[in-house]
Amino acid sequence: MAFLVVRIKGTVNIPAWAKMTLDGLNLDRRFRATVVPDSPEYVGMLKKVKDIVAWTKADSGIVKELLEKRGRKTGYKPLTKADLPKEYKSIDDFAAAIAENKVSMSKIDGIKPWFALGPPKGGFKRKTKTQYTQHGVLGNDDALVEIVKRML
Repeated sequence: MAFLVVRIKGTVNIPAWAKMTLDGLNLDRRFRATVVPDSPEYVGMLKKVKDIVAWTKADSGIVKELLEKRGRKTGYKPLTKADLPKEYKSIDDFAAAIAENKVSMSKIDGIKPWFALGPPKGGFKRKTKTQYTQHGVLGNDDALVEIVKRML
């Protein structure tokens, strides 16, 4: 399974080491989302910036929604079926491959490795400055999929 990662905090007062880690995750602005593989390197990066981002396991359903609604190609044009790699016949197949760690979004040419989201409709129901275990949003958040659906 891959991780869905969303940057919750903005760019002010972020240390340089955190900026470098966020650049490695392709999260340079607030409310940007990306899908990263479940590997020890990425888990370490997520734990390092746990006070800035929220993440959860990504299933193929949410990845498909992100690709259809917010997927962009070079030139910031919407993603179409013709822009997908040749080995994938539909967005469903491509989303399933991303969710199962078969392909990484940052390795595909012509497709932006991040999704630009808006603030969630209805606002955040939990605090945005504390961890999920402390009734917040940050860190490993099991309810992040519902928040992302309101951000689309």
